[in-house]
Amino acid sequence: MGSNVKAIVCHDTHANGGWKMESVDVREPGEGELLVEMVASGVCHTDALVGGLPSGAVPIAFYPRVLGHEGSGYVKSVGSGVTVAQPGDPVLLSFAFCDKCEICRAGHHSNCNDFYELNFGGPYKTFGLASKSGEPEISGAFFGQSSFANFSIVRQCSVVNAKDLVRSKEELQLFAPLGCGIQTGSGTVINSAQATEKDVIVIMGLGGVGLSAIMAAKIAGCQTIIGLDRIESRLKLATELGATHVIDGSKLGDKSLGDAIREVTDGIGPSITIDTSGAPPLIKAGIEFTRNSGKFIQVGSAPFDYNLEINMSTFMVTGKQIIAAVEGQAYPPEFVPKMVQWYREGKFPIDKLTKFMPADDFEQALKEMHDGTTVKPILCWS
Repeated sequence: MGSNVKAIVCHDTHANGGWKMESVDVREPGEGELLVEMVASGVCHTDALVGGLPSGAVPIAFYPRVLGHEGSGYVKSVGSGVTVAQPGDPVLLSFAFCDKCEICRAGHHSNCNDFYELNFGGPYKTFGLASKSGEPEISGAFFGQSSFANFSIVRQCSVVNAKDLVRSKEELQLFAPLGCGIQTGSGTVINSAQATEKDVIVIMGLGGVGLSAIMAAKIAGCQTIIGLDRIESRLKLATELGATHVIDGSKLGDKSLGDAIREVTDGIGPSITIDTSGAPPLIKAGIEFTRNSGKFIQVGSAPFDYNLEINMSTFMVTGKQIIAAVEGQAYPPEFVPKMVQWYREGKFPIDKLTKFMPADDFEQALKEMHDGTTVKPILCWS
């Protein structure tokens, strides 16, 4: 499409200075694909995780590529067989799934048999550097979209048509993160935990995912909602969003985390524990302090070489459930409109999590996300 196409191209890890805003070309959409002009891209820890892996360290680590998986924009053109949207439609983007396997047909799209291949998989050539000629050489299709570009090829399965959901371009930008981080946090509470007013819930890690879980726990009417983090501003925000208690993990003193949790849960621990941090010590503690017959739900990405050890005898006696949740076990065409409706009703103030930044400032966005200055940076392309 020429020099008006810009993308954050990862040639190497971010730590090695491998992320660069560059002029690129993007190929035409093929069967089941759409060309989308992005207006915004949420920045997620998964982008930083994958873009921080040395090439070849794990199968999903390869370069060059364009990341980004919380996109929103307008359809410019469509390939054959596309029925979800037409040129001019506003769209919100989410993860990819096959919609054909037995798991998808059963309604568990986030556990699709082809999830890894479709969202993280091998080189799927979409972009080429504008300074070079020839076939595309830069991979796209990250989570079916690679939204860290102002134009990108998107798989039809990743598209939620938003023409009946959004009222302005500004709303389309605000809703960009709904397709991953915010959906993951809220969906874990609603779909995975199936939380009710009877539940006592602990959410460990109060980034975009964790704070979205706090909001959803309030919507679900949980009787006690406890947020855990080490950043004071996030603990304060959690209280504003519905947490009944917050715990600063950096100020426990001689007290164990389990003891601190039990003090505010009648001595028996929560019925639901959600870990968004991926930190092994928190995972181990969370499983331990969850009450008997309770649910421990893992959401955050742990180190790739971390293996969980469980004493099976104790595990059986306690009757606890350990659940793995991806993307909030949500089906985006149904769950994204639900989140928008919550927002309209004033129950889901996602604007309190977000900060708009020019796409060229992606380095600053990453820094603020990591140091806690900003919960959910949104890169704006126009």
